[in-house]
Amino acid sequence: MEWDWAFVWQIMPTLLEGLKITVLATVLGAIVAAVVGLVLAIARRSPSPAIARPVGLLADFIRGTPLLVQLYFIFYVLPDIGIRLAPLVAGVIGLGIHYGTYAAEVYRAGIDNVPRGQWEAARATNLSIRQTWMHVVLPQAIPPMIPALANYFIAMFKETPLLSAITVLELMNQAKSVANSSYRYIEPITMVGVFFLVISLISVVALRFLEERYARVDER
Repeated sequence: MEWDWAFVWQIMPTLLEGLKITVLATVLGAIVAAVVGLVLAIARRSPSPAIARPVGLLADFIRGTPLLVQLYFIFYVLPDIGIRLAPLVAGVIGLGIHYGTYAAEVYRAGIDNVPRGQWEAARATNLSIRQTWMHVVLPQAIPPMIPALANYFIAMFKETPLLSAITVLELMNQAKSVANSSYRYIEPITMVGVFFLVISLISVVALRFLEERYARVDER
């Protein structure tokens, strides 16, 4: 089968519509993952084993099971108990929770790297727990985390084709629809690969820029 550029331009609007959903799912999933990860990291640092241990077991369970299984559970199983979610909402929640468990470990490492003296100084100045976290700990812990978090979010972007399994009309689903209706697979599937490659490369370049910028600031 020969490559047909005319067909590529014909299907491009459909693929771009799918790409918009893919990017939207990634951005929203990243926001959910960032929040979930922070909550899990703080909970796992709780002095109460009744909180820290179950949270740790839950995070390990989520990391140890496939994302696709979790998406199926959220979209197809939860309706059996009365919880019905739109496909995109279910996909965003699935991505966010799954990668939130990985983000939690990044947060934990960053928080643990904050010198103990900073915590003691916060207590000595009578800062509340909230003030200590917001004004002392997180501003020091988050910048070194950015490269690792960005790597996970790039990985999340590349896993969005799994959302097609729960009927989200993202890039891969649109490409499959075009291919099935036209019986031409080489152009739509190849263009999907090109889109993912280009956006991933742009993200990697941006990540390298952030790492270099942070390194320069750290040296000062």
